[in-house]
Amino acid sequence: MDARGYVLSIDQGTTGTTVLVLDRRLSIKARVNQEIRQIFPRPGWVEHDLEDIWGSVNRTIAEALRLSGVRPAEISAIGITNQRETTCLWERDGGRPLHNAIVWQDRRTADACTKLREAGHEPLFRERTGLVLDPYFSGTKLAWLLSNVEHARERAEKGEIGFGTIDSFLLFRLTGGRVHATDVTNASRTLLFDIGRLAWDEDLCRILGVPEIVLPEVCGSSELLGKTRGLSVLPDGIPIAGMAGDQQAALFGQACFSPGESKCTYGTGAFLLVNTGGTPAVSRSGLLTTVAWRVGPEVAYALEGSAFVAGAAVQWLRDGLGIIESAAEIEPLARKVRDTGGVTFVPALAGLGAPHWRPEARGLITGIDRGTTAAHLARAVLEGMALQIHDLAIAMSADSGRPLSALRVDGGACGNNLLMQIQADVLGVPVERPKMIESTALGAAFLAGLATGLWKSRDEVAKAHRIDKRFTPRLEPAARAALLDRWKRAVERA
Repeated sequence: MDARGYVLSIDQGTTGTTVLVLDRRLSIKARVNQEIRQIFPRPGWVEHDLEDIWGSVNRTIAEALRLSGVRPAEISAIGITNQRETTCLWERDGGRPLHNAIVWQDRRTADACTKLREAGHEPLFRERTGLVLDPYFSGTKLAWLLSNVEHARERAEKGEIGFGTIDSFLLFRLTGGRVHATDVTNASRTLLFDIGRLAWDEDLCRILGVPEIVLPEVCGSSELLGKTRGLSVLPDGIPIAGMAGDQQAALFGQACFSPGESKCTYGTGAFLLVNTGGTPAVSRSGLLTTVAWRVGPEVAYALEGSAFVAGAAVQWLRDGLGIIESAAEIEPLARKVRDTGGVTFVPALAGLGAPHWRPEARGLITGIDRGTTAAHLARAVLEGMALQIHDLAIAMSADSGRPLSALRVDGGACGNNLLMQIQADVLGVPVERPKMIESTALGAAFLAGLATGLWKSRDEVAKAHRIDKRFTPRLEPAARAALLDRWKRAVERA
């Protein structure tokens, strides 16, 4: 491999697309982000325009190359990481989307999930996929598209259209329509994939009414998936060699390679994962069992807890209420008060995920009085984000049989020092933030670089994982207990 080799990492997230250019030493040569449009056709519905996403990917690649000074021909490999569960349908001939993508936050299939549970199907889905029947996942979204987009089912059965999550769509476009594939981590989030056999499941497809011909090929997370073709921003022939859902990529990027190691990523939502090794672990506490990665012959699994709304609550303060003009303003605003003044915010703006799994839940603010200010509400939003992670950590400790000793964090919102201190306070354990908080993009880059020989071993990414700041708990036990009791009562009312 050329000593000048660089990796391009595409992180296509819920609120925007980020592209990083990294060198062999895992130093970031450029980082570019562009927000994408959020579409809300009805209450509880969330969509993305796939052409918006594709345009953002092209623009961020071009700008990252310009800023880095790296020539396109110097890119040795491309890694992709993506918002998971977001569901796409497109024409195999040319790649034209049939409909907006249905985003993971979308709740339109809540009734369909209820009917599936009432029909007694949930134990089978739980056993084979490690998931619960919730509109969060791709399977019922795909079933909705096939039933509601004109001629979609007919065309799917003829093999004219393809389904995929965002990784599949990007891979299809990057390869000029030559590759329709996904990796095991994204496949494991669809409700259609047997995580023990690592294969699409005929029974589950039948129950959801999904023709198997519409599904992508399933590949490993670190292997040659395809090569660039027909792009304006990159030359033909660059290997696309790393692909993983954003949370699994972050677990890899945080060097959580051994069973028991865990991380929490704070993005639009917040996601706590623990590596459970080579055997799927069954949760008794409402967590999900998921594939962490497949690298060569090695398959690793994880337990996962998902909080649907984290950074999205800050966006709501900005866009919905107009309390702040930018996300960065929430920390100085929240620091104007010592506590929330008794205000509790439950961020159930898209239902409640693990360990509650209540899609019908709605956001709740309690404890408001005449003295409540915007600062109190801002602090309550940060506190609500942290308290959701507390619930996940308790469930994870119950399933693993070991209490959390420290929490590794990453994602954009972990740069908020006040949020991280609140997180340490409510957990009662230290929170460790690495120097490089772009763990999701780092994981995708490292998966791609391993597959192409740019890096020889995982030791090299482990060396890149250095702690920048450690937040230790400061809250008195009695105050912590009172806070958790207030939170529990509010969640019950949400």
